[in-house]
Order: sequence, then C-alpha cells, then structure tokens
Amino acid sequence: MTRIAILDEDRCQPKKCNYTCIEYCPGVRMEEDTIIINEKNKKPLISEELCTGCGICTNRCPFKAINIINLPEVLNDPIHRYGQNNFEIFGLPVVDEGSVVGILGQNGIGKSTIMRILSGELIPNLGNWEKKENSLEDVIDHYKGTQLQKYFKNLLNSQIKVIHKSQMVDQLSKFVKGNVGQLLKNIDEVGKFDKIVGDLQLENVLNREIENLSGGELQRLAIGASVLRDGDFYYFDEPSSWLDVSQRLNIVKVIRSLADEGKSVMVIEHDLATLDAISDYVHIIYGKPGAYGVVSQMKGVRVGINAYINGFLKEENVRIRKQAIEFNVHAPRAADEGEILTSYSQIKKNYDGFSLLVDAGELYHNEIVTAFGSNGIGKTTFAKIISKVEKEDTGRVEKKLETVYKPQYLDYDFDGRVEDFLYMNAHNYGTNIFMSEIGKPLSIEDILDKNLNELSGGELQRLAIAVTLSQEGELYVFDEPTAFLDVEQRLTVGKVIKKVVESKNATALIIDHDIVFIDYITNRAIVFYGKPGLEGIATSPTDIKTSMNKFLKDLKITFRRDKETKRPRVNKLDSYLDRQQKESQQYYYLEG
Repeated sequence: MTRIAILDEDRCQPKKCNYTCIEYCPGVRMEEDTIIINEKNKKPLISEELCTGCGICTNRCPFKAINIINLPEVLNDPIHRYGQNNFEIFGLPVVDEGSVVGILGQNGIGKSTIMRILSGELIPNLGNWEKKENSLEDVIDHYKGTQLQKYFKNLLNSQIKVIHKSQMVDQLSKFVKGNVGQLLKNIDEVGKFDKIVGDLQLENVLNREIENLSGGELQRLAIGASVLRDGDFYYFDEPSSWLDVSQRLNIVKVIRSLADEGKSVMVIEHDLATLDAISDYVHIIYGKPGAYGVVSQMKGVRVGINAYINGFLKEENVRIRKQAIEFNVHAPRAADEGEILTSYSQIKKNYDGFSLLVDAGELYHNEIVTAFGSNGIGKTTFAKIISKVEKEDTGRVEKKLETVYKPQYLDYDFDGRVEDFLYMNAHNYGTNIFMSEIGKPLSIEDILDKNLNELSGGELQRLAIAVTLSQEGELYVFDEPTAFLDVEQRLTVGKVIKKVVESKNATALIIDHDIVFIDYITNRAIVFYGKPGLEGIATSPTDIKTSMNKFLKDLKITFRRDKETKRPRVNKLDSYLDRQQKESQQYYYLEG
C-alpha cells in the first residue's frame, strides 16, 4: 500500500494549535524534516517521500485537519492533482457514442473535476501539480493507444464540439440576462425549439426574464439550452436538482433522445431512480471525499448501481463501504394503527391566482409522513400551515404542536464559524447524544471550523437538518432535505431522521422528490395533485402503496423493485412490465 498524507486547509488552524503536528512528528528529529511550514499560507506541508504514515499527527491535530490515506499500489499515476497534500483523481471515464454514461459517487470525490477535464475546461496535470502550464499534448501522449487518446486529440484540434451543463444553475442569472424565449431561439442550432420547450414544460416562462426564474425553471432552461445546441459530446452535471418527479422523467426523455441520435452523453446524478432510467452504463467514483477519487471500470447500469448499494466492486475487488444499503420492504401501515399525535380538518388557503385544498387527516406518533407532487402545487404552503408559519383561511389543526420546521431555501444571517452557530442554535449541541445520533452520522465534525457563509449547498443542508433534529418538538417538518446531498448522504439523513423521531416518539413530515429516498423512509404519504401554479389538492395520509399508485397513475409511469437490492426502479414506457402493471393497476410494487 502507498500511504499519503492529506491536509484539509479549511480545517487547519496553526495559530490556534501552535503547530501541534510538527511538535509531535518523529520525523522532524531526522536530518530532513518531515513537516515544514508553507511560507505562502503558514500551514504545514507534509513530505510525501519522508512521511511514514505513523498517524501521530492525525491523532494530535485538534482540528482533525490531517488524514493518512492508504492507496492501493496500482494508484500511483493520478490524472490530476490540486497540490501537495491535496486532492487527486485517478483515471477518467469513457463515453461511448450513442449511449448515456452515468457517474455515481459521493460529494467531494472528483465527479465535477472529471467533467471539467473532459469538457476541456481544465487541462489535467497528470499529477505534476508544480508544473505552471499544462498541455493537452501531454495528456494525449499519456493515453496513447486508448480511446481517450483519440478523444483528447479531437478536442485539441477542435474536431469535436462539447456541450457542458454546469451543476451551478442557480448562478445562471448572474451571467446571462434577457428574455427566456429569445435566448432559446438564439441558441437553437438543431431546429427543435418548439419540441424542447414542450418536452421541458417551458411554455409558461418564455416571456419572462431569466433573473425572475426559480431554481427548477433555471434547471430546465439550462438543459433546454444545452440540447438545442449541436454538439458531439454532452455533459450534464446533476440535471435533476430542483425538479419534481414528473420533470425528472421529462429530462430523462430529453437527454436520452440525444443518445438516440448517436450523440455521446455523460450525466452526474444522485437520484438513483433518475440515474437508472437515464443511463446505459455507469462509472462509480470511489475513494475518500476531499482526499482522492478513483474511477471504476464501466458497468451496466443495473449492475453498477447495485454494486454501489452493496458497497463492493467485484471486478476491482474493492470494498467501498463497510455495509450495504438495505431497502426494507414493509407492509402498509393500517389506517387505525398507532397513537394519534394530532388531527386536522379540511384546510383551505387562497392566494391571488392559487388555491389549496387539503383533505382532513391524522398524524400518528412515531411515524414519517412524506408529501410529494409537482412543483407549485402547494406542498410548501401546507408545510408552513402545519408548522404555524402561515395561517390557513379555513379549517384547523386540532392540537397545538411543538413544531420544528426546516424550510426549503436556507438563508442564515450569521457571519461566523459553524461551531459557534451550533452553540447558539442547536438545543443539545456538545452532548454525547447529539454527537452520536446526529453529529457523527451527518459528518458535522468535518465542517465545525468553516465559516457558515462558505459552506457548500450539501454542507449547509446537513447543518440545517442537524439543527432541526436537535430541537425539542413533537412534529419535525423538512422541506426537500435531500437537495444537494449525494446518494449516501440522502439515505443517511433518512436513517438519522427515523432514529431521532423514534427516540422522541415524535412525527416527521417530509417533502421530497427522490422516489428512492421516499421509499426508504416513508410510513404513510400525502399526494398533491391539481394544476401547478393554479390549484393544489392534497389527499389524507395513506399507506405508501396506495399513495404511490395514485401518484404514478397520474404520471402514467410504473415502478418495480430490483430483485437483488429491493430498490425502486422505473419501468421503460410501454415495456412488458409497464403494460402488465398498468393492466393490473399496480403502478408501484411494494413486494419484491
């Protein structure tokens, strides 16, 4: 094994610890020091040649800023490295003509870096991070005799056109101004303006300015702008973010149509159901977030996703997780099962141009109720009403509850460290219960010394969930808790919410669009339907199978369960299983 030391510069605070790592490192007493001071930022530099990986510095560092990583011997040839003791990526995925290749892996594992390399935005340094200028010629020579050699050669000679939809679509309005319809018409190089606008349901925003679009509208605009351009290779970084289930299935159709035309497509995606439906093959990126990432061999989409869930890559003989992720298929909860926490009568709420009608229902102790439906259908309004953030026009919640609410959009007015924020806002921060049940599984320790206003979307989401669960309450309401989280983080969040709710004999109401997450966490569910932006209607909470059957029937799609992992998988439209399930009115299979 090769052992390398990785320094997290965001967590390293030498002024506070007075260089504890240097003080205790046995190597500094040798003729050549193992750890020296970087004169640029005054932070430690660990010699990769002299460091023996003894681990003393990792144990002594009060901020847990140093990790000793064991790499297999074969991983001695990185494609890109960000600097000494910094993140490196091993290998690149291959994109086949006429297919969609999915990229699956944790946040901070190098997925977006890979996409930037393949799109030509970042020239990889082949591990030589000290080299000031990198050249595609070196990369071409590095991949001599492989498919990637031809790819980079064509990229260098401008013989292929690459289209890259970035992950950060929420920043689009800062760089692009103007009318949505005019922008798409100006971009259209393939003559499919009307079709793409219809497929992505953009008709209602064509006359609006880009700066006035929501996150979901910006996402669909970015995807539309990408597919209307005439390219050879298309790269989509997290295309399902901010989209509801119906919209996610629409983007599956649109992106897959590129492959049907012979284009090469790569997609980074955390929603397993969307990834499964959109991809022909997958590459798994494994390693240690923030330290290194390794690209697996190409795998069939079902085999690859199941390998990721099981935590073992057979061909590479690598275990990427200690335990498999398990999907438990449980019987529907009976209508009268459980102690009632509260009930509510029929609720009505009217705004200018929008009305919401919620059927009467009950919430039980020790259960998780999910709410799903289209965007703009009233889910967040109901969450605010049940949380007493907004007042209903008619109807009432019978019992006044101690409610804790995590909103969809996170905007904290706080300038300081995460740990200071937790001391001020988390009810039981600093206790063993908080750290064992909430902090450790949500990896809050990793961000304690960061400034809150510098957190990524995923880090901020985990912090918000931790603060919400730390409060004392009877009802915990979460609006889109999976936003910005990777697959493992989503399922970990589900597990943490379940455990805290059970320990407090409380109830959780969760709004989300990830079918796999919903299936993983739900006891009962509320279905929202109607006309987005105009009228919303919500059912009473019912068992997950009944709710899903109604929801999916309206969408005209069916789900089955994977025989190996029991995860939900969408059936291809008009396939044998799709037709069979529709005939039997089984749009959602609870059984295996």
